[in-house]
Amino acid sequence: MERYEFFRQFHDISIADYQLLTDSLGVRSFKKGAFITVPGQVQRELYFVKSGVQMSYFDTGDKIYTLAFTYFPYLCAIAASFSFQEPSKYFLTCLTDSELEYITYDNLQKLIDQSQQIERLFRRMTEAMLAGMIDLHIDLRAMTIEERYKTFCRKNPDLLQLVPHKYIASYLGIDPTNFSKLFNNVIF
Repeated sequence: MERYEFFRQFHDISIADYQLLTDSLGVRSFKKGAFITVPGQVQRELYFVKSGVQMSYFDTGDKIYTLAFTYFPYLCAIAASFSFQEPSKYFLTCLTDSELEYITYDNLQKLIDQSQQIERLFRRMTEAMLAGMIDLHIDLRAMTIEERYKTFCRKNPDLLQLVPHKYIASYLGIDPTNFSKLFNNVIF
């Protein structure tokens, strides 16, 4: 799906405003394992995934807690760090070689001031992200581990091949041994 069509799911942005946004984007490539953001660093760019898979996570030293996976056509960022220009509490890393388009915080603010359509687009995307996080929070508490696994597989079948299973297990709040059993025995 083209990024323009993806954006239009959130707000019917005009071609002219879409062009205004895309003309402001730079491109960066990251190797597998590269960090985009680390705790204590302020994320100054918002990324638009062109290719690859990225993961945000929290590391306590004893355990990694996977927060999110990103891939085309989604946005990639530590939301609080980028939105409020404050130090990140989390890691954002590339699980595969990745190509990301980006816009700086300052340039995005200028575009938002310039275009009500761009402002609406990002507001509605933020609202959708918040709703998705609430849904995940409910799913982690209300669904069985098998239901969580099946739901994840239906929504993200490609990630089963691209992401180490221990990170998916962490994301779903499932013990890695139980995840392995589900992977080997449950058809989704």
